[in-house]
Order: sequence, then structure tokens, then C-alpha cells
Amino acid sequence: MRKAIFAVMIGLAGAGLSVPAAADGHAVGFDGVRTWNESAFNAVRALKATDADAARWYAMLNVAMYDAVNGIVGGHGEPAREHALVTKPGPRDGDPFAATVAAAHAVLVVLDPARAATYDAQRNTDLAKLRPGHRRTVGAQWGDEVGRRVVQARADDGSSPVQSQPAGTGPGVFRADWSGAQYHNVRPFAVRDPAVFMPGPPPALDSVEYASAFAEVAVLGDASLPAPDLLATYQFWSLPAGSDQPPGEWLRIALTVGGDRKLSLAQGTRMTALLSMALADTTVTTVRTKYTYRHWRPTTAIREAATDDNPLTQAIPAWTARAGSVGGNPEWVSGHSSYSGAAATVLAGFFCSDNVRFTHTTDTAPGNQARTYPSFSSAAAEAGRSRVFGGLHFAFSDRAAQKIGRGVGEEVLATRLLQADGATLDDCPH
Repeated sequence: MRKAIFAVMIGLAGAGLSVPAAADGHAVGFDGVRTWNESAFNAVRALKATDADAARWYAMLNVAMYDAVNGIVGGHGEPAREHALVTKPGPRDGDPFAATVAAAHAVLVVLDPARAATYDAQRNTDLAKLRPGHRRTVGAQWGDEVGRRVVQARADDGSSPVQSQPAGTGPGVFRADWSGAQYHNVRPFAVRDPAVFMPGPPPALDSVEYASAFAEVAVLGDASLPAPDLLATYQFWSLPAGSDQPPGEWLRIALTVGGDRKLSLAQGTRMTALLSMALADTTVTTVRTKYTYRHWRPTTAIREAATDDNPLTQAIPAWTARAGSVGGNPEWVSGHSSYSGAAATVLAGFFCSDNVRFTHTTDTAPGNQARTYPSFSSAAAEAGRSRVFGGLHFAFSDRAAQKIGRGVGEEVLATRLLQADGATLDDCPH
């Protein structure tokens, strides 16, 4: 019954609309990946989702699109590849673009039911780009099934209900309650064990390393010291609730570069699936590290330096971070940095080069002014340093987080979505 209703719905989608004579999944493919990710970005912005929730949603969306396409095209003009979540083979006569659209739709209407009508309209518009008939209908039915299977597979992954860690006390300890702590134990999408990427504790409060990082952020992150360039860099990468969050910015970068390289639908869905799984799994290690060590933020550390038992630090009771806030969760480690390290690693691996030049404007770029980067790693480095400039993190937290991200990204590249015949090397997309 569901299939019959879905077939009628798809047929109605194209009624009265002009369809290009050569419309097929390969002609319109990568644009669909971009369109549905943009829909997810808009949902994350509207719902003011956390970075952790955003990363999970992006992974669910892009995994669904990848598995929908891979289930159809593997071995038919594209190498057969391992699945991400959905192991069932797809219909060989289905349209891969229709599958992409339906899979994305099936995920987003569950994650963001308030805007279901918007997603329905986008699905109908996209399917109307294809010739009506069996190929479109079967592809869309398959994509819808894949999307629903992905949602079901992640329903009990530990991301809900929301849990909080209570405020701590004493030197070195984060002082506020923070919600979202349940992500320390969320089931990963791709890596075997997120715990293996955890660093040890942050530098001891009485160490020279801690004092050095303390002195740096006390100057670079001080709101009372005018530094327009530092402020602009912090703002460019700040990406708080109401933005597409750091995982969204890295997906946008990937989509820009993928569009410039004219990726196929299969290549594009694999790129975004690899990237979004790495970002989501980086969340788990990052939150687990925060949850375990509960390290205080620079604002508290600098104001209460008299309690840290370090003769090399000096208390500044009125010190205020350039960001204007203390920070909403423990300092060790920087989530912006771990996301950036993971993303730069996956994209450099996918394109077989870190030295890929791109221009990008974030949701929080001052004056919407774009910045150009010579490489993925240079953008990641700037994103990490921006947290020091904002007075939100110590430099050692940026370094440790970048290492977390690199480790997660390397495992995802080495173990996931590989060619089914066991090949580990792929031709680089150009």
C-alpha cells in the first residue's frame, strides 16, 4: 500500500511541469547533494541546534543519500563500494538521483517535522526534473526505504534524552552545568572506538606549559585590548547556536570544492558521507574528553589564578574574553578544533591533496566577507586559533583537539566506504 501511494505521489510531482529531454540522475546529481544539505543547514539554523546534534543530523542525511545511490550504481559505471548503514542491495533499474532525493527527504521529515511541507515541496520539485516512469518510481521508493532505515538505525544511538553534567567546584574545574553530555557515550557511525582518540588530561595547573598558554590567551583573548584582526578571525569561525555550526561550515566547504571539481553523484555522496561520519564521530571523542576532565575555561582560570598554585600566573579579576562569554561547556578540548582537524583530514584524503585552494564565507563572517585559503589544513589551523583569539580556549586544547580530529578522519578514510573488491586506493576526483 505504501509503495502504491508513493508511486502515485511521484507521478503527480511531475504533472504540468517541464522536464528536460535528457533528464536523468547523472545530469542533475551533485546539485541534489548540495540542495538537500542546504535544507539541513537551514533546519539547524532555525532550530538553534547544538554542534553535536547538527553533526549527527548531517551524518544521517549524507549516509542515507550515499547508501541510496551506492545501492543502485555500484558496479554499473561506478565501483561497487561498501555500504555505510543499509546493507540491503538496491534496485539496479532505479534512478540514483530519485533515490538521493527520497532518502534525504525521509531523513529530514523525521528530524525536522515542523518543516515537512517544505521538504515535500523540494522532493516534488527535484523528482520533476526526471522523466516520469518506472526508473524514477523505483529509485524514489528505494531511497525512501533507505532513509527510513537510517532513521531507525540511529533511533537508539544514545543521543537522547538530553543529559547534563552538574557544575563543579575548585581550581581547574568547569563551574557551570552543561547539557549535551549524553554525547560522551553515543554510538559512532564509522570508527570502532571513539575512546582510542582521547588525549590524557590537560597540562597541570602548576606546570610551565599551562603558564605559557595562560599568558598567551590572557593577551590575545582579552576583550579590553583592541585587535580588530583577531576579533574578525574569531567572529568568522564563531558559529554559535543559530548558525549551521562548525560541522555545517566544513560540509559547505566540501560542497563548494566538490562542485568546482564537478563530482558525480556517486562521488559527491561518498565525499559527504565520509566527511559527515567523521564529524559526528569526532563529537563523541570530544564530548567524552570534556566530560572526563571538566577543565575550566580561560575566563575562570585568569580571574582565579591565585588559586592555581602556579607562581607564573597572575590573577586578573576583571578579565573578560574577547568572545564576550565564558563558554558553555568544559574547555579541554576545543570542539571547533576537533571538527576542523577531522574535516581537513578527510577532505585532503578524498581529494588526494591538502593543497586545494578555496574561498569561503561562514554564517558569522563579519560583513559576510569571504576568505581564501591555500589548503584545508590552513583553514583548520585558523579555525582552531580563532578560539584562542576569542578567549575561549587555551592553545594546548586546540592542538589536542586537532589531533583528535586527524585520528578520527584517518580511521574513517582507511576503513569506510572502500571498494567492495578490497581495493584501498581510489582515483582522485578532479
